[in-house]
Amino acid sequence: MSDNAIYRLPFEERYSSREMLYIFSNENKFRTWRKLWIALAEVQHELGLPVTKSQISQLKKCADNINFEVAEKFEKELRHDVMAHIKAFAQQCPDAGKIIHLGATSAYVGDNTDLIQMRDGLNLLLPKLAGLIAVLSEFARKYKSMPTLAYTHLQPAQLTTVGKRACLWIQDLLTDLRGLEYALSEIRFLGVKGATGTQASFLELFKGDSKKVQELDSIVAGKMGFKNSLIISGQTYPRKIDCAALNALASIAVSASKFGNDIRLLQAFREIEEPFESSQVGSSAMAYKRNPMRSERLCSLSRFLMSLQANTGATAGAQWFERTLDDSANRRLVIPQAFLCCDAILMLYSNIAKGLSVNEEIIRKRVMEELPFIATENILMAAAESGVDRQAAHERIRVHSMAAAANIKDGGANDLMKRLKGDKLFAKAKTRIGKALEPRNFTGCAEEQVDEFVKSEVKPALKEMADRIGKPQTCEVKV
Repeated sequence: MSDNAIYRLPFEERYSSREMLYIFSNENKFRTWRKLWIALAEVQHELGLPVTKSQISQLKKCADNINFEVAEKFEKELRHDVMAHIKAFAQQCPDAGKIIHLGATSAYVGDNTDLIQMRDGLNLLLPKLAGLIAVLSEFARKYKSMPTLAYTHLQPAQLTTVGKRACLWIQDLLTDLRGLEYALSEIRFLGVKGATGTQASFLELFKGDSKKVQELDSIVAGKMGFKNSLIISGQTYPRKIDCAALNALASIAVSASKFGNDIRLLQAFREIEEPFESSQVGSSAMAYKRNPMRSERLCSLSRFLMSLQANTGATAGAQWFERTLDDSANRRLVIPQAFLCCDAILMLYSNIAKGLSVNEEIIRKRVMEELPFIATENILMAAAESGVDRQAAHERIRVHSMAAAANIKDGGANDLMKRLKGDKLFAKAKTRIGKALEPRNFTGCAEEQVDEFVKSEVKPALKEMADRIGKPQTCEVKV
């Protein structure tokens, strides 16, 4: 049977990076199991248990040469993946076989590996997210002064700037950056805790010496790259840790969905467009179309990731006492896919952000079409200052605005300014009416807000991540 005859996750074929795919691969998983068994044996030897250097040397020699076929055969027979791999490893290391997994339970390799994978996954995502913030920060500064229509209820409201709107996207991502850092801080090593978390089996091995039990736990954690291990656990680490990780990933999906939807709307207005290659096809039927397929994909992937968030909470809440096994199959599906999906989202988001095309003339044209309506508040104040009754001016502006709107709906131009200038009530304010159509007079403090936001919030966050922001991420976008 060919590879094409077998279903493969789209994350593997289309969306995710090789680095994230490797983190959650079987090869990495089972290599990590062997590293954990070797670390356990090394520390047991150091603390005086009957584990020899030659046995450890034998384990290390076979560590990366995983006999997958043998393990699969044992698992069919035993219906237990950890025992299958213990036996497969022992078959390669006959002298060391009897000390593999000494005193441990399945969660020692299973759960600690899950924690390592999530830690490594978060560490892969953090610089990607920081790099994305850096890209959008440059975009915001470049367009901080460019007036554009702002919307409430998807109706033209006042003016903002293109750069100020980008800061809304960045602000969401800064929240996500803190969320990832929090999730990473919550990941502590499970350690060597035994069947119910009491470390009873290890206390027995060390003849009641609890100090050595704690040393074992601490030193193994250090060997696997953790500063701390959990003090309290059942057989497994608390599934609330999964919740913290998935909450952080889902929050990124929320931010990406907001951005993706904004770009889709802006592209419909022809104001801002996502990248589009010269040979790219927008539609199989309508050759002229330039669909926002990347932003649509971004929204689609984000929706999937957001749907996984509730799953981890349900799993954490369903754990009975020190552990049950109804989490296992579920977590094998949810956690890897959540990380792979978030990885794909960040790469695609970066791809879009780096290639945004700002159509300045169209933005200005749309601003000028709506500006007469937006300017009416200033005109009202000018009329009042010139001695016109405020309420009378308000009513006259309302009547002229309705007439101008009707003219637009009939296919005409927005002639509101012409109507107001021709109205005797506004004769004394005519000069100020003529000056009312300068868009930058209506963007408020938007430009200053961008500068302050980048200075006070973006730059400090990126400075902390400066040594981790790698090369710009790319994403191969397929149909």
